[in-house]
Amino acid sequence: MSLSYREIEDVLMQGLRLYHHPIAVTFFSTDEEVSYFKQVTRHVVPAKPLTFCQWEIAARMEGKTVVAEKKRLGCCPAKISFGWEDIGEDDINFLTDAYTDFEAAKMIMNSKPRLPLDSIKAISVGPLGKAVIPPQVIHLYCDNMQSHSLAVAYMKAMKIHPLRPMVCESSSACGGSVFCHQEQTFNLSPCCKGSYNSGKTERGEVNVFIPATHLESTVNCLVDTVLNNEEETFPGPDICKNCALITFHEQS
Repeated sequence: MSLSYREIEDVLMQGLRLYHHPIAVTFFSTDEEVSYFKQVTRHVVPAKPLTFCQWEIAARMEGKTVVAEKKRLGCCPAKISFGWEDIGEDDINFLTDAYTDFEAAKMIMNSKPRLPLDSIKAISVGPLGKAVIPPQVIHLYCDNMQSHSLAVAYMKAMKIHPLRPMVCESSSACGGSVFCHQEQTFNLSPCCKGSYNSGKTERGEVNVFIPATHLESTVNCLVDTVLNNEEETFPGPDICKNCALITFHEQS
């Protein structure tokens, strides 16, 4: 990459005025990968089992890198998303209470994005700017205009239009990360109830996921088409272009 992860984070934080750090999500397939990462990265582990969105609170709000295995994850939907548990009848019955239809609940559970069973040993989430090895997914918590600017930059960079986001019944953060990794595509989805209750998304944030391999080209396109626009220094300025009252005159 011509840009470092720190430089990319700076562009995103300053140019889009993100509230929080972009998150580098890394999946580790072997114990050796986990051991190496822990040696080269200053990190923390959850003191007790937490949800995946709560791991991400430390990354995006506190600037900490979290490394954790299955035993540190206290969230059944996330365990299923990451291939650390198979779908059980209790999981389907839990959804049945909401949908009053066992078959519908079964279809929903079986159609969620999931990593292959027992395919990863651990996961890390940390500020993008502190990443020391290439992550798989970049997860950003954005407002509407920030997410739209990233989506437009991605479409221009990858020559894709339109984007077709994936939205799940739940598992917005965990399932969204898995979907982005497996499909190698941008995803944008609202935060689910679990993310709101556990993951501190009280501002009405939306999730944006970008495959790490597409990140630099997306950011370069963002800089060229949005952030370097002299007439619009911030995406979505709060000025109605049709309002004659909101005008400004240059002063010498």
